[in-house]
Amino acid sequence: MLAILEPQHIIQALGLIGVIGIIFAESGLFFGFFLPGDSLLFTAGLFASQGYMNVAWLVIGCALAAIIGDNVGYAFGKRMGPALFSREDSFFFHKKHIKRASDFYEKYGAKTIVLARFVPIVRTFAPIVAGVGSMRYRTFFFFNIFGGLLWTLLLTSLGYFLGKAFPGIEDYLHVVIIAIIVVSLIPIAVEWIKAKRAPRDPGAPAA
Repeated sequence: MLAILEPQHIIQALGLIGVIGIIFAESGLFFGFFLPGDSLLFTAGLFASQGYMNVAWLVIGCALAAIIGDNVGYAFGKRMGPALFSREDSFFFHKKHIKRASDFYEKYGAKTIVLARFVPIVRTFAPIVAGVGSMRYRTFFFFNIFGGLLWTLLLTSLGYFLGKAFPGIEDYLHVVIIAIIVVSLIPIAVEWIKAKRAPRDPGAPAA
């Protein structure tokens, strides 16, 4: 992981405003998929437990950033429409990420907006796909608020209370962050294994 994208570096260099800005970008801007989300919220909660920032403002700011970010992603998907799926790949845009979010959406429907919060990359593209798929905004709005609050509260609270319960845990922050990243990648690994084991369509071209 590049040092500049390490959660503790972001917090120390940019503070609360930087954390909020990154959560916004990672939640709904397609070029923000590479930014830390889960690990940043957890680490920010841990830092808040040590007095580096106010935990109430952290939760409120990040929840709003996550919710507004998803709204921006939804509006972008609504504006682009199905043409987004034929867009050429670029440094920041890869159709495979849109396809992964689309498959997730087809499987879980509106609940995707909540469940995808806990799946890296899918989290960024899920609101965009919801906009492309013309999910009713009222439905999206409800699941977006619920998912944004749940995701933010769960991860910041986990970091905050672990920091309070185990003083000095920040000395092992890299290990904890790696564990969080591994856990967050489990859903992607499971879906990949299922896709590999699924029977291939006889008419599909060989890879």
